[in-house]
Amino acid sequence: MGPSIIARNYAETLLTLGERHGGDATVDAFGASLRQVVSMLEGEPRLREFLETPRIDAEGKKRALRAALGGRAPDLFLRFLLVVVEKRRQGLLPEIADEYEALVDVLRGRVRAEITLPGEADEAMRQEVVGTLETRLGKKVVPTFRTDPSILGGVVIRVGERTLDGSLRRQITGLRRRLLQTRLPAVAAS
Repeated sequence: MGPSIIARNYAETLLTLGERHGGDATVDAFGASLRQVVSMLEGEPRLREFLETPRIDAEGKKRALRAALGGRAPDLFLRFLLVVVEKRRQGLLPEIADEYEALVDVLRGRVRAEITLPGEADEAMRQEVVGTLETRLGKKVVPTFRTDPSILGGVVIRVGERTLDGSLRRQITGLRRRLLQTRLPAVAAS
């Protein structure tokens, strides 16, 4: 079984626990706790090394997690995390968090979109872009706006694996390619 399938299984388990033991509020609390743990792992290399090293046994790691997260994270989430450590899957926590977020998005009928513009957009523009996407996709859109002056104009939207490229740069590149491929008629020498 590949790492992404294992991460998906753990994420599904955590989501099921959240739904059974408190519904939406618990699902959200678990997601926030999971993101917080992943953020700590990404921001503190020594913590990541501590959790991933085989030199420290699972019980030592579990004691440290109980001390660090006890009272700060939901008890059921902490127990889930301890099982992840016991099964030596702590290296998959970032993937588990990504899978968990994707499952919650499906459950709530929403999609995440990365929207790249050539410059900062005002609130009205942001709402217009999100509204148009929601209409086209038929789902609630959770946007992340980015700026990239190299696209010159227009917009590039990434939703999952799909990319909608309406940038001026792409249009100019396409025009250039078509012009270079066009054969001009021979001109007779006089």
